[in-house]
Amino acid sequence: MPKTLRHSYLSILVLVLGMAGLAGCAVGPNYKRPAVDVPGTYRGSTADETANAPANADAKPQPSSQSEHGKPERAMESLGDAKWWEVLQDPQLQSLIRTALKNNYDVRVAATRVLEAQAQLGITRADQLPSLSAGGNVASQQSPQIGPIPAYEVTQGQLTASAAYNFDFWGKYRRATEAARANLLANEWAQKEVMATLVANLATAYFQLRELDLELEISKRTFDSRSQSLHLTQTLEQHGINSLLDVRQSEQLVYTAATEIPDFERQIAQQENAISILLGNNPGDVPRGLKLTEQPHAPEVPAGLPSSLLERRPDVRQAEETLIAANAQIGVARAAYFPQISLTGSAGYESPALTNLFTGPAGIWNLAASVTQPIFQGGRLKSNVRLTEAQREQMRLTYEQTIQGAFRDVSNGLIAYRKDQEFRIQQQHLLESAQDAARLSEVRFKAGTTDYLEVLTNETNSFTAELGLAQAQANELIALVQLYQALGGGWQQ
Repeated sequence: MPKTLRHSYLSILVLVLGMAGLAGCAVGPNYKRPAVDVPGTYRGSTADETANAPANADAKPQPSSQSEHGKPERAMESLGDAKWWEVLQDPQLQSLIRTALKNNYDVRVAATRVLEAQAQLGITRADQLPSLSAGGNVASQQSPQIGPIPAYEVTQGQLTASAAYNFDFWGKYRRATEAARANLLANEWAQKEVMATLVANLATAYFQLRELDLELEISKRTFDSRSQSLHLTQTLEQHGINSLLDVRQSEQLVYTAATEIPDFERQIAQQENAISILLGNNPGDVPRGLKLTEQPHAPEVPAGLPSSLLERRPDVRQAEETLIAANAQIGVARAAYFPQISLTGSAGYESPALTNLFTGPAGIWNLAASVTQPIFQGGRLKSNVRLTEAQREQMRLTYEQTIQGAFRDVSNGLIAYRKDQEFRIQQQHLLESAQDAARLSEVRFKAGTTDYLEVLTNETNSFTAELGLAQAQANELIALVQLYQALGGGWQQ
């Protein structure tokens, strides 16, 4: 390579790198997390708490303390920090969740959105770097002799490399990359939110299925018992001991239990279909694990600090990353006020003789710089800045609203879990009383001291109480799942 051409290449490279190093500070506001009203404790976090905890208007979210490895340390244990398989300990339910996390369409769609955001970040970040290209061409032309013009043949060869660079003095491209990176993180947190929601929905659906299984079992057992009682009543009526009214009342008990069986079977089949869709499968049977009454769960669960919820809950983190992206877009809009400086250059070889393409005076190069300064845009630039500022304000309000919704969800979950436990305990007492009343009524009826109407009433109450206890047991488990999701759990892998 000729020395002069080599020097030209080096000059272009030094100029490009030198101008890149002169990039100034990025215009636009740097992101600062908004101050939000964070309560000191969750409402409903203690058994005797019935009112809102005192709110501190000056409270600000405190970032999690950092360990020496840069990872946040737990200031206080929370159920939301636990892995989903530590909370949901039914082996069959765990297997269903693993299948759903792999095959569920919502999770798969969320994963493709993350890939899309990754690609968009790569596209946006490329604007910060010079673009390089190379090309070459060979053209040959031959012409016969025309009159006094002799025949000729010309072959032209050219080989070039070009570079272009837009200097980011005002941080336009850096702010755009900041926004794209925040959008990527927002999509990643959105994916985690989809996973947490799937875990909660599947666990809820599974517990509802086990509730229906238990109610169907109760109905079938009650139907068999009442059928035997009806047969005895019919026998006694045939021998003149009981009346036909006793038979009809006994039939009512049988038919009441019988009508519940097909209804529960219908609900079970439909619930299995719903679970199959969550699994990413066509409607079909769903395998069972532990019975509803065997599902392990702690009577009390730790809620942790409200401030830590801002770091753990996916929808809050997604809202904040969206706010960060909107904040960065203000810098992109403001950078449009300033001059845009571009540098282009090319170098290569051109020769009519291919044998001399890389020798002699065949080297060519050019270098150009341009500056563009907006002068009149009809208010477009100013309106664009106002647009991005309004969008940031919208995202800030959405972020704060999401935080309030998160505190509400946790408070509702804590109250629901505790009250559902209390309800289940009282429902269990109700069942014990109703069963004993039904037993005593049966004894009184056989002794001839009461009519069958008393038996009918107490048997109905007992059956209703037993079904109610199954519902109460399911509601307690579902409340635990909802509290776990509200505390930001379910997405950890």
